[in-house]
Amino acid sequence: MNTSEPKIVSSGGFTYRAVANWAQWPDDWTVSEVTGVATDSQDRVYVFNRGDHPVAVFDPSGTLLFSWGEGLFHRPHGIWIGPDDAVYCTDDLDHTVHKFSPDGQRLMTLGKSGVPSDTGATSIDYRTIRHGGPPFHFPTNLAVAPNGDWYIADGYGNARIHRFSPDGKLKSSWGEPGAGPGQFHVPHGIAVDRNGVVYVADRENCRLQLFSPEGTFLTEWTDIARPCELVIDKLGQVYVAELGFRAGMWPGTTAPSPDSTGGRLSIFDSAGKLLARIGGGERPQEAGDFFAPHDIWRDSTGSLYLSEVVWSANGRQYPPQGRYHTLQKFELISGATP
Repeated sequence: MNTSEPKIVSSGGFTYRAVANWAQWPDDWTVSEVTGVATDSQDRVYVFNRGDHPVAVFDPSGTLLFSWGEGLFHRPHGIWIGPDDAVYCTDDLDHTVHKFSPDGQRLMTLGKSGVPSDTGATSIDYRTIRHGGPPFHFPTNLAVAPNGDWYIADGYGNARIHRFSPDGKLKSSWGEPGAGPGQFHVPHGIAVDRNGVVYVADRENCRLQLFSPEGTFLTEWTDIARPCELVIDKLGQVYVAELGFRAGMWPGTTAPSPDSTGGRLSIFDSAGKLLARIGGGERPQEAGDFFAPHDIWRDSTGSLYLSEVVWSANGRQYPPQGRYHTLQKFELISGATP
């Protein structure tokens, strides 16, 4: 199967050209998987990966521009780029969150390197958490609100959202382990819309939870299969990378049914109505479909970048069908206003 062949994919009036092997990686680099992706004000693409060069920066055509981050991370997980092009990175196994300049100068670090907070957790398995705790215990992702506050999903070894001021002071936290409103089983992804509403990808509860800026529960969206991350455009449309039920399942868990979906991309309007759905894991080695979606970002042209953790989600080996793609670009043809 030629996984490099681009493919036109359409759903609900959205049409994209899916390019599986978009990034032109140097031949002598090792890149096991891409955990995060984000673009800056110039649409340069910052690719956070578990490889020799953790932050690789490409132009929109996929040409490598520069890289940085060597020796800085224990295990890359999430990335976010603010309106001033500051780069925020979560290092889950190091229990830290960092702020960098675009060229990789570290500006701020939250958390104590290698020291998890007390949540009763004994591993990265969220089912060992006994209670919510302070920052951080395997943090997963973060988002920057319009007012500059940081919202951090403290996901694998905690069950909380932490809100920090722009200068790094903790303002508040909310969440406990569970499945009720304001509770979480792996708050994995997070985004903040232009009104300050906080969207949390509550992965193992298969829902998005929406909160006020202060953490008051507003509502939940449930037509979602293990959401990993999301991004919101200027129209309020929400793009969700869903892991699905065919990869990355926790030991001892099973899919809801034999025909449960695999990885997919879903697009919702601002009220939670499903607009489009792409993928599903039937042909995960092909462009436009997915094995293990993990992160998503939308650039200024409306194109999407979607990363996958193929290696981790398949027991730290590539699936037997071959070396699947770990970063796709979906070039917008029609269906959304940039």
